[in-house]
Amino acid sequence: MGILRKISRLGVRSKKDSKDIASKVAEVSMYTRHIRAPLMPLRQRPSGEVVERYSIMDPWSIAYIVLSEETGEYVYFVDEVPLTEEEVRIYRRIVDFLMWEAGELGEGEDPRDFISREARKAVELFRLRMGRTPTVSWSKILYYIEREIAGFGPINPLMLDPNLEDISCNGVGVPIYVYHRKYESMPTNIVFQTQEDLDSYVVKLAHMSGKHISVAFPILDASLPGGHRLAATFMKEVSQKGSTFTIRKFREDPITIVDMIGFATLSPLVAAYLWMAIEHKRTILIMGVTGSGKTTLLNSVLNLIKPNYKIVTIEDTPEIRLPTSNWVQLVSRPSYAAGESRAGEITLYDLVRLSLRYRPDIIVVGEVRGAEAYVLFQSIATGHGGATTIHAESIDAAIKRLTSPPMNIPESYIPLINIALMVERVNVRDKEGKTRATRRVTKIWEIKEDGTPIQIGRWSPSKDIHELSVMDSYILKRISSSAEVDLKYIHEEIYRRARVFEWLQLKNIRNYRDIASIIYRYYRSPSSILERAEAELSVVAIGREEAGGSVYGERQQ
Repeated sequence: MGILRKISRLGVRSKKDSKDIASKVAEVSMYTRHIRAPLMPLRQRPSGEVVERYSIMDPWSIAYIVLSEETGEYVYFVDEVPLTEEEVRIYRRIVDFLMWEAGELGEGEDPRDFISREARKAVELFRLRMGRTPTVSWSKILYYIEREIAGFGPINPLMLDPNLEDISCNGVGVPIYVYHRKYESMPTNIVFQTQEDLDSYVVKLAHMSGKHISVAFPILDASLPGGHRLAATFMKEVSQKGSTFTIRKFREDPITIVDMIGFATLSPLVAAYLWMAIEHKRTILIMGVTGSGKTTLLNSVLNLIKPNYKIVTIEDTPEIRLPTSNWVQLVSRPSYAAGESRAGEITLYDLVRLSLRYRPDIIVVGEVRGAEAYVLFQSIATGHGGATTIHAESIDAAIKRLTSPPMNIPESYIPLINIALMVERVNVRDKEGKTRATRRVTKIWEIKEDGTPIQIGRWSPSKDIHELSVMDSYILKRISSSAEVDLKYIHEEIYRRARVFEWLQLKNIRNYRDIASIIYRYYRSPSSILERAEAELSVVAIGREEAGGSVYGERQQ
């Protein structure tokens, strides 16, 4: 007998029928034994002070940040309203119904939107068929159906929390860890209790990314729906504690240059300096360790590009987001062949070579690690602008990496790097004396024609300000010479643009498309934007004193 016939038999025909929902559910239990109940977070909240509480999906999931009395560390506690036994049985039946009776996916329709729509229809159908059910919360059942089928299952609340950057599972019986923008790394109350549950979940993540993971191919690097970056291992082939995964979340609303000014990652003057540099196709290299914010900084700087420039970006995993339509986004592809064969593989090297055929104004490589660096530097030498990131802890370490295998950049090419930035995770002390972790652009170098790096900017840890010697900039002098523009005008223009950034921060104009719109209008009519900015800044105190009496924290000579 089909599932629809079973559902029709659950129609309320009498008062007696409406009193015994549990017996009706049992009639179709044979169809739903294989469907698992949703995995739930641990219910016992750790003892300690609740530092912060906010809703993730009201009223079904709430996040608590607890300062644990036992360990003295912050704990991210997810409070999800659990399903009752009766609701679990109904949940299983609806999921089974969706598996067999859901409609067809429309052309171009988002699969998650399709699943959510079909789930709502199924829940409404079951609700009508089962009649009055005062002990059943249908909206709660719908929440869990969408969480498990259209969402990310047990970690769905973590994926929905915009305050989280990374989600990491280190094995069975180990709490999932998250990296919070405010509280940094901390454990959660979400734990995979069995190897089977964790293995199944890693396979689900692989399927969501359109990739394959198995004992034969136990390592996965892929992109999840929404652009989130996934790295995973399967079973105990390469990780002693069994399957593992890490998700680096991609924000739908990316961090912009105005956000970074607000976070004090950089100053308005540094932002204006970078704007001037990238406008004149100067090459920018961003350095830092893993998780320091290199790609975030790169993405925010690229949003300052002139509107008529053509951009080609090349990445392993698509993370860059730009507001312009004159943008070609290229992504590498791993080999589809088994064993040591590299059949079908498309590397960053292949894509950088291909990008030259597109006649780009600026070529961006998400991160240089191998032979693609050589082709990138060759393209820069022919007049293209460029920007990229590299894992390095200093300018000397970056140059050594670039000139050593597998990149093998000739030392004569090093001066093609015009500007190098170091971004780091640092600890700063607030007005109350509390230490917090944050990110700062800590050093800025310019590379002279003989390959010598000259530091022109730094972050002062004691004052928590950025100091930039605009007047000593070698690159600005070269821009002045090549554009045949008076150097004094360029210096003044940088300060004017710094005022624009202060105004954008004051007005909280932080969306990347809104910022791009202001920049485009600035190119058309700089005086109108400046007049508006100065008028609104003049009536509001900036609220921040810079070092040495300089408005922008410029180092006094």
